[in-house]
Formats: sequence, structure tokens, C-alpha cells
Amino acid sequence: MPKPVLLFGYGNLSRGDDALGPLLLEHVESRCNLSQLDILSDFQLQIEHALDLENRRLVLFVDASVACKHAFDFTLLEPERDKSYTTHAMSPAAVLAVYQSIKKQTPPPCFLLSIKGEKFELGEGLGSNAAAHLVEACVFAERLLANPDLDFWLQQANPAES
Repeated sequence: MPKPVLLFGYGNLSRGDDALGPLLLEHVESRCNLSQLDILSDFQLQIEHALDLENRRLVLFVDASVACKHAFDFTLLEPERDKSYTTHAMSPAAVLAVYQSIKKQTPPPCFLLSIKGEKFELGEGLGSNAAAHLVEACVFAERLLANPDLDFWLQQANPAES
């Protein structure tokens, strides 16, 4: 039986700031209580990852993003069949839509922690700005994972952009 909370980080360690998701997972593994937490990492989201949502109470996706307004953004996800639905790499919202389609039920509450990145070239290391953003995101993630309660997570989420 899976643990109630899934932490899913994705990105490529060989592509500079794209490593932010997997690096946050390494931090969590070394610093957090894992008794109620499963950790999953991959280069990108794919259709098969919809099955990883099954029997979860909360899911946290973690990825690098150039679109962050702050060092990191934390948002509630909704299922959405977007353009990524038919590509090799999917968005978290598309993964939720696949889950909803195959399981015929609403996915568990899922959130996205996007960490601001700037440099994504193959062979680059993590940039200094991204490293600072990662530190802030790790502190935030520790606080979330120490309180795996939907109401608490909803209170922490960024308001929807208008």
C-alpha cells in the first residue's frame, strides 16, 4: 500500500537549473520524516505516472520553472487535458486528467511547487540564483511535509492569477 503523501520531483540533473526538482527530493530524503511519505523522481512526467496518484491523500509535484513570480510558487492543481496530453512529456495537470479518465474518479489533492530557474543548458551546473531559490523552497517544503493536512496546504497556496 502506498504511503498517504507522494512527493514527485522531476527534472534533469545534467541540465543546469532543471535539476531543482530532484535536488529538493535529495534534501527531503536527508532531512524529513519519511514514514508517511513516498518519494518519486523522473526526468519528466509521462502518462504512466497517473497510476502513482492512486490511494494518496496529498501529492506534491516539484519542478523548475522560468515562469515563477517569486523564488518559488506553490499552487493547487486541477485536472486539465492540455497540449502536453499527447506528447512524450506531460504537465502535472495532464497527469491528473489521465488519472481522472482511467480511474473514473477525482484525483487526490495535488499541488505544484515550481522553483525559479534560469539556465537549462546541457552540462551546466546549478546557477547561483537557482541555488538560493532551492534553499527557500526546501524550507517551505519541509514545513508542508511536516503538516500533511489539506487545509494547511491550501492556506499556503498562491492565489490564482487574475
